[in-house]
Amino acid sequence: MSDSDNRQITRDSLFIMAELRLDGQDVQHRVKVRNLSAGGMMAECNIRVTRGAVIWINLRHCGWVEGSVAWVQDNRFGVAFREEVDPKTVWPPASPQALPEAMIRDRRWAAPSPSTGPARKLI
Repeated sequence: MSDSDNRQITRDSLFIMAELRLDGQDVQHRVKVRNLSAGGMMAECNIRVTRGAVIWINLRHCGWVEGSVAWVQDNRFGVAFREEVDPKTVWPPASPQALPEAMIRDRRWAAPSPSTGPARKLI
């Protein structure tokens, strides 16, 4: 597939954390996954990667996925997966019903209380 063909692939923008290992190293690095498609992703982190480097990324609900660095720009880089993944399995749950019980009990995940007074303008 050429570079122009890759630009036509649907990507989902998201922000999740994942672990990354450079091939041949045991050290894991935290990376921010900025977008994801079946064939690859864009990540952001403060480690140096080079174009063509083989990496392993631990994606939530997918496990360790092998890929290679397709491009690098500052602290962001693109990864082409060796085998396709299902991006929908990586997404966080969409509704409170899909959240684990422990998260539902955590007040940070509770639905906001309905307003008890008139709305006021914020400046």
